Amino acid sequence: MFDTLTDKFDGIFSRLRNKGVLTEADVDEALKEIRVALLEADVNITVVKSLRNRIKERALGEEVHKALNPAQQVVKIVNEELIESLGGETISITYNQKPPTVVLMAGLQGSGKTTTSGKLAKWFKSQGRNPLLVGADLQRPAAVEQLRTLGRQVDVPVFSEASDPVTVAGKAIEEAQNTGRDVVIVDTAGRLAIDEELMEQVRQISLAVDPDYSFLVVDAMTGQDAVTVAESFNEKLELDGVILTKLDGDARGGAALSVKEIVGKPIAFAATGEKLDEFELFHPDRMASRILGMGDMLTLIEKAEQTFEQDEAEAAAQALMDGSFTLDDFLEQMQQLKKMGPLGGLVKMLPGLPKEMRDVEVDDGELGRVEAIIKSMTTEERAKPEIVDASRRSRIAKGSGTNPSQVSMLIKQFSEMQKMMKKMGGMGTKKARKNKKGKGKKGKGGGRVTPKSTARVTEKGTKKRKAPLMLPGLDRLDDADFEELANQLDELS
Repeated sequence: MFDTLTDKFDGIFSRLRNKGVLTEADVDEALKEIRVALLEADVNITVVKSLRNRIKERALGEEVHKALNPAQQVVKIVNEELIESLGGETISITYNQKPPTVVLMAGLQGSGKTTTSGKLAKWFKSQGRNPLLVGADLQRPAAVEQLRTLGRQVDVPVFSEASDPVTVAGKAIEEAQNTGRDVVIVDTAGRLAIDEELMEQVRQISLAVDPDYSFLVVDAMTGQDAVTVAESFNEKLELDGVILTKLDGDARGGAALSVKEIVGKPIAFAATGEKLDEFELFHPDRMASRILGMGDMLTLIEKAEQTFEQDEAEAAAQALMDGSFTLDDFLEQMQQLKKMGPLGGLVKMLPGLPKEMRDVEVDDGELGRVEAIIKSMTTEERAKPEIVDASRRSRIAKGSGTNPSQVSMLIKQFSEMQKMMKKMGGMGTKKARKNKKGKGKKGKGGGRVTPKSTARVTEKGTKKRKAPLMLPGLDRLDDADFEELANQLDELS
């Protein structure tokens, strides 16, 4: 998502970092490029002007002038102002003291409103709630049946027992109270365009259920049209927030960066894929970090926590670091990894990765081929892949529908991954020993911390490493890159 904008910012900031000391002319040039990048991303021109002026005021002020690293300070300013444009803080959902908490879903036809209602129900379930879906879209053929199908998939009941939408919504509140449902999600009808009939129906439903939250569902890929739609609905409905769908397909980001400043309402949730679990609270700080190519470690950790059992993850991490990680372990981890979502999206969440690695095309089908190869090995071969000779390679290739060279490549890359992770584990051990001896400055609680390196030097001719299959693109990193990545992993652990 927002790949175009990320690439533009990456180029702008790379040029700034190369300058060292920044002049006013350097900052002005960077601001011009930022302005063009935002306009090309279909960000509202009013938002572009406001964002540019805020950045300029701070970038030419004392906080940059007195900074040890002016370029990094400018990046920090842009990051903070992007967070402000995206909404500032993550929306906090509070619940009605007298259940149910009522959520009204509005939007144009085709925005993904019904599917989003199902996703929202699944999200509320993950928060320990008992939602009820309400089919108040009685105009679109099969809309209620679509909602029932989604309800079955997320194990949430659907109520739609009346001949008109307002009556359905009103009766749904009674149904929720009678059945112990503490959240009611009302899916209303949409239109191909905004008209008085649509607005009046949504307004009447709102009056009937008195919602705690009124969310507008808009397609992020429509750019400025999404903002225009949000303005129109907000005038009639008093929105509490916006839900962006198809955010994973939005390479520009115009809607996300414009809606809060123009409409005055925050982005509450974002749909990041077609699957029902590809739906999350919208975090302005994390999104700004992704836009600037700085990763999103918090979301990655949350996805991992939802997928991996803690004891299993700790055991796997220890096995990686001490070198006892086998192909069986790798296969198990890979199967868990697939549950977290497309591999390309996960790679982009890792912080500190070079642009070459973020932009690498990741083929999720490769995971299936690796799985087939490992499953075609014997137990002994999985534990000791170094025993696989030409005869064994041929047998494994036939059993997995691959060729011997692919089998050899997997074994070679797995071996490289083991060496790299063992080296990282050694670095962590060395750092711990160094801190224990009392080197470095004092940290909180009397402990010792080692100063983080602010620069790295890559020697010419440093041998490039081959890429472990689980992290495509590592073949473009050198020893200094690996050392920096190891340091980051140490700090996160």
